[in-house]
Amino acid sequence: MMKMKQLIAAAIVLAALTATLYWSNHRKPADDTASASASATVKILSLKQDDISKLEIKKSGGDNVVLNRAAADRWKITSPTPLFADQDPVSTILYTLSPLDNATVVEEKTSDLKAYGLANPAVSVSATEKDGKTQTILVGDDTPTGGSAYAMLSGDPRVFLINSNTKSSLNKGLPDLRDKRLLPVDYDKLTSVQVTGPKLDLTFGSDNGQWTIRNPKDVRGDTSKLENVIEKLKVADMDPSTPDTERKQAASLFASGALVATVKATDVSGTVELQVRKNKTSYYAKSTAMDGAFKVADALGEAVSGNLEGFREKRLFDFAADNPEKIEMHDGAKAYFLTRTDEDWWSGDGKKLDPLSADGLLRSIRKLTATKFASAGYAKPDLTLTVISNGGKRVEKIGISKAGKDYIAKRDGDPLLYELPSADVDDMTKSAADLKPAEAPPVPAKK
Repeated sequence: MMKMKQLIAAAIVLAALTATLYWSNHRKPADDTASASASATVKILSLKQDDISKLEIKKSGGDNVVLNRAAADRWKITSPTPLFADQDPVSTILYTLSPLDNATVVEEKTSDLKAYGLANPAVSVSATEKDGKTQTILVGDDTPTGGSAYAMLSGDPRVFLINSNTKSSLNKGLPDLRDKRLLPVDYDKLTSVQVTGPKLDLTFGSDNGQWTIRNPKDVRGDTSKLENVIEKLKVADMDPSTPDTERKQAASLFASGALVATVKATDVSGTVELQVRKNKTSYYAKSTAMDGAFKVADALGEAVSGNLEGFREKRLFDFAADNPEKIEMHDGAKAYFLTRTDEDWWSGDGKKLDPLSADGLLRSIRKLTATKFASAGYAKPDLTLTVISNGGKRVEKIGISKAGKDYIAKRDGDPLLYELPSADVDDMTKSAADLKPAEAPPVPAKK
């Protein structure tokens, strides 16, 4: 019985030694990791981001993507299907390759790529430069201890260790690389945005950082409404994880929905179109940037719907938060002339005005906002206002006439008629009447 136990124990030891020998011969990287970590780091390849014109990413699962540079900071997916690329993950890949360094050599020349997962790499990234030269980095298995992965440069017999974060940066597939925005344009370089619908046809763009309506001409746009359209377009995107059943349902509901608006956004690279439709209480959109239709937020549908009046500026004056340099007001036989020097206001006869009373008039002028646009009712003005701001470059002249209980105002050079509530006009005339000179500084006491 004792002999049998000894034989069993010897067999177990022999099996363990055999397994250890097999692992040592077939998984040599585990032993090399420690020695590699003590080696000096090397550079696998060195590229310049601006010189890379094409990227090809192949994953072991068959998710192959080809990207081409469309502009200095813009990439497009050309395969497996033409799509806009998400610039952030593409930039991460470019940064990782330029250069790909901080690697250590595991083996100078390997005869067993399978041992490192490099016979069928998890991902390979090929970068083609402007001169047509292509270099390919192969990334294989993670090390047994974690934190690193094995890699090779095509044409180079050496096996390297790279950081796991580097592998993650390169290991991108189509869901990661495609731009998920329904209107993928450079919003900092938009040249124009056109919104057309059953009751709307307007084009607007940015002038010195401020959104203004360009068509129809001579229409003052409500900056906050135009900015709202831009903000809603920016966040409209698709969810790559949406099940096929929901995609098909969205496409069907879009097809049978009523048109809300068609948006065409143009930047330096071209124009992308987004059509928004409404089906019952929900909104759906289809983009020329990708296939399919998608459910979108109600806020987007509401932002691009309506008519031109909803986008017109209803405030009477454009100087907004700026402090004007001059204000001239004629209210019947009464006339008021105000001039600003730094933070002080002066009357027409050269007297310094009480700052609170001057600010009260300025606030009441800023407050003048139409409740709606009138089609008639403006006659000879009962009151006129001229406000000069922006260093004398902006001159706004307004006429206001009584129309029943309220007032109708007209801007010089503007065909629109603005209906103003009587309370706001009355508040302005009262503020003008309440203007008073500043208190004289106290006289120093005689010694």
